[in-house]
Amino acid sequence: MTPLNEIIIVVKGAGEMASALAWRLYMSNMRKILMLETDYPLAVRREVSFCEAVHEGEKVVEKVRAVRVQNLDEIKPCWENNEIAVMVDPQWQVLNTVQPEVVIDGILAKKNLGTHINEAPLVLGLGPGFCAGKDVHLVIETNRGHNLGRLITSGEAEPNTGTPGAIGGFAEERVLRAPGAGKFQSRRNIGEDVKKDEILGSVAGVEVRAGIAGVLRGLIRPNSQVTQGLKIGDIDPRGDASYCFTISDKARAIGGSILEAILRSYNRAEPGPAVEQ
Repeated sequence: MTPLNEIIIVVKGAGEMASALAWRLYMSNMRKILMLETDYPLAVRREVSFCEAVHEGEKVVEKVRAVRVQNLDEIKPCWENNEIAVMVDPQWQVLNTVQPEVVIDGILAKKNLGTHINEAPLVLGLGPGFCAGKDVHLVIETNRGHNLGRLITSGEAEPNTGTPGAIGGFAEERVLRAPGAGKFQSRRNIGEDVKKDEILGSVAGVEVRAGIAGVLRGLIRPNSQVTQGLKIGDIDPRGDASYCFTISDKARAIGGSILEAILRSYNRAEPGPAVEQ
């Protein structure tokens, strides 16, 4: 069996949660990580999302560097430089060529966009939309609360509540949403203090105002094309700007669960990474 520090791990998506789990695996000395993204990812918590490498060429999250690779030939040199590889491949076409030991669907689309259990010896899915034992080997619970991070060996995660988790007593009011379809414009930066009702940007000429006072923890890239109701920003009422640049408690918990899932599979007496059902 391939040693744990040599296994190839492919992560679908490179947003906040996917980046947190990739960071946790990297820090556990699993360094052959490839993240697959769309050609224009719309991350809100950009300062902790490796998908920013698609736009900028590279992204560092808590001292771990990810770089964009253009083709398969660039992946191995990236790993040899102790970097996470990020590739634009929304259809996951490289899977057959790369042949990973582990595939993780970290897109958090609230539905299965095509991941199947035969993509790798170990396939993991985050949140609702996957059935453990059918679509994936294990599902990781992503809903805040008592079961956050629980490994599900049979069945599905809790349904999407549609309500953001509360921070400092604020839930939906801390989230910025697009008032309509169009191009998002803003001159504000992540980490800045904002006041309640302050204008933070606009979509197609319609103002986007802060629902609460706090620190601008996340904001999608200016000039992004958005749809009505899309989450485009996040205000943290706790007022600590350092939180904008570090992995959240929820994301860190999910990253730990992914690590457990891989260890549970590989640290077995019998060979092979099959998961007990």
